[in-house]
Amino acid sequence: MSTAPFLDMRQVSYTFPGWPPVVQRVDWDIAPGEFHCLVGRSGCGKTTLLKLAAGLLRPDEGTVLLQGRPLPAPGPQIGFVFQQPTLLDWLSVRDNVLLPLSLQGKVRADDVARAEALLAQLGLGAHLQHRPRQLSGGQQSRVAIARALLPGPSILLMDEPFAALDAITREELQDALLAVCRERGTPVFFVTHDIAEAVYLADRVAVMDAGRIRHDVRVALPRPRVQDVRYSAAFNALCAELRHAMDGEGIV
Repeated sequence: MSTAPFLDMRQVSYTFPGWPPVVQRVDWDIAPGEFHCLVGRSGCGKTTLLKLAAGLLRPDEGTVLLQGRPLPAPGPQIGFVFQQPTLLDWLSVRDNVLLPLSLQGKVRADDVARAEALLAQLGLGAHLQHRPRQLSGGQQSRVAIARALLPGPSILLMDEPFAALDAITREELQDALLAVCRERGTPVFFVTHDIAEAVYLADRVAVMDAGRIRHDVRVALPRPRVQDVRYSAAFNALCAELRHAMDGEGIV
């Protein structure tokens, strides 16, 4: 029996006033619990598609359904991690994570306990009272992930969150993200320009070009992912296939 898509985008288009079309008749769906990545060159429309999936933009044409219902606007069912952590420097790490709940006046003792447990899981249990300026870039990204996950969103959307980090820190964060989302069963839609990152993280990767999905591939690598998979023939073959698609070779 087939599983209904968790996120279902059908014939979605979007154009900024005075510009050529940015997203053109895109079909994309994410099954419950899956991790999908979207790769493409700068300006291809991938961040715009992510914002349409989040309800931050309304499509000019087409539909965006979350769990079978139209998505008119962002809400607590959507967790969003931006390119920059955007932490408030006058708040502690714990209070930055609690911020979405405190803005609604809903922070309870169990919320604090959940925030602390989530930070511990992400390797920040010793940094609860630190300020963002006392953290490394990778640690700040972990705080941003915890903040997005704390309200218990139905899906996590991420816009190149590790782009500014060094290679080793990126790999550590990729493993941390996979572990926490696997434990929670949270589906993820992750935008990146890094093909190797996409293949390592994803169950499915799509290549976007000029506002359209030009190619997509299922990633049949074992889970949980381990760092050694990066050196396997299957991993490198997938990276090569996606790179050829980005270069316009063999696009379907």
